[in-house]
Amino acid sequence: MKEIAALRTEVESVKRLTEKARELREFLELGESDDALEAEVRAEIDRLAVDLDAAEMSAVLDGEFDRHDALVIIHAGAGGTEACDWTAMLLRMYIRWAERHGYRTQLLDSLEGDEAGLKSATLLVTGTNAYGYLESERGVHRLVRISPFDAAKRRHTSFASVDVVPDVEEGQDIEIKPDEIEIETYKSGGAGGQYVNKTESAIRITHKPTGIIVACQNERSQLANRNRAMKMLAAKLLQRDREEREAKLAALGGAKSKIEWGSQIRSYTLQPYTMVNDHRTEVKISDAQGVLDGDLDQFMWAYLQQRRRTPAA
Repeated sequence: MKEIAALRTEVESVKRLTEKARELREFLELGESDDALEAEVRAEIDRLAVDLDAAEMSAVLDGEFDRHDALVIIHAGAGGTEACDWTAMLLRMYIRWAERHGYRTQLLDSLEGDEAGLKSATLLVTGTNAYGYLESERGVHRLVRISPFDAAKRRHTSFASVDVVPDVEEGQDIEIKPDEIEIETYKSGGAGGQYVNKTESAIRITHKPTGIIVACQNERSQLANRNRAMKMLAAKLLQRDREEREAKLAALGGAKSKIEWGSQIRSYTLQPYTMVNDHRTEVKISDAQGVLDGDLDQFMWAYLQQRRRTPAA
């Protein structure tokens, strides 16, 4: 039923765009001698072009998990306090992007930095095609700026890694045996509230065979946090299996796999000039602040086009 609803939404969207294009053509024919009407129709055409671009982006999302919700996991890298602040900036960027597209967000887990920012954060983005879009963000992100934490106002370089996995139903294609996991409880952190810091409701799960660790502290009960953490673990194990399969296929084909961790996918330069450069697609945007405010669609679209041109393994 969920798939039917999604397909129905896509069909209705195409019908709506087709009808809008037909109406605008008729208005153009009527408004040839009316400059005011023609200007209004031209503005509507520009808006239609934006909607068509969005529809085309959605149409190329045909991967196995593209329609799923997404878990965005951000970790501070080299750079100390600077990197922790950069992690917080990236979290804000993805929340702003989600808001632009009408997606819901939920901060499932976070670890504050020693002085400022965040050492790590896990964000759930809920909505159709969330994973399909956000998959393009997986990798290392590099920031160059004048440090607000440096009294000498020197330029600093910071790194943060972003991992994106599809949010899957617990147990989907993945079997997690009870004797393979270690569950720890601890008190939730954060700004406070009726349940925060009073009970050990937060959950941390370690998968012994792989060393994967997931944590959740956002829910009010220990059971709810445990269920969410198990879903996160299943998602990460599923992603790991997919990457291993792809690596094996690439090895059989003689291709060399790209190592995600340590591979810089995008640079955000704020000093001495402003520029955001995606090193995979060569898309460059000078409005760095706009990107940090969530304007990521150009990067995502270029990545999706590149993925579409690359033959599947």
